[in-house]
Amino acid sequence: MTGTATFDVERLLQLWSDPLPDGPAAEDAFRVLYTDPVTVNGQALTVADLVVRARAVQGAFDEVERRVVSVVEDGDRVAVAFRMGGRQVGPLQTSAGPLPPTGRHLELRVIDVLTLTGGRISEIVMVADELGALVALDAVRLAPPTD
Repeated sequence: MTGTATFDVERLLQLWSDPLPDGPAAEDAFRVLYTDPVTVNGQALTVADLVVRARAVQGAFDEVERRVVSVVEDGDRVAVAFRMGGRQVGPLQTSAGPLPPTGRHLELRVIDVLTLTGGRISEIVMVADELGALVALDAVRLAPPTD
């Protein structure tokens, strides 16, 4: 990461990778960084929805690993490129459907473009390279071109 970022990207990624507290404390932790609701790829999600998603990510991996590749800030927008993964020990929801546990290392390359309102995330446009990860695990195969 270069420059002097003001948005706390590390704290954001910790919410998604470190074990969450039980009960309402998990939602409270998300409310520090997110509005309630927050729009994710055009869909309104509550903080409770985000907690469910974070627990699913954490349950998919044995010790979630994360690495920030780049952060770009421009006013009320923050773009974060990062890698997240680990040994996949639980099911992972993908655009192609659920991926059963493989026991293998899986890494997702993700770019989030965050819109901030009052210092909190109010909108996210998220793109993940799920296909690359699925191909690396032999969970999908690319078909050769046909004539």
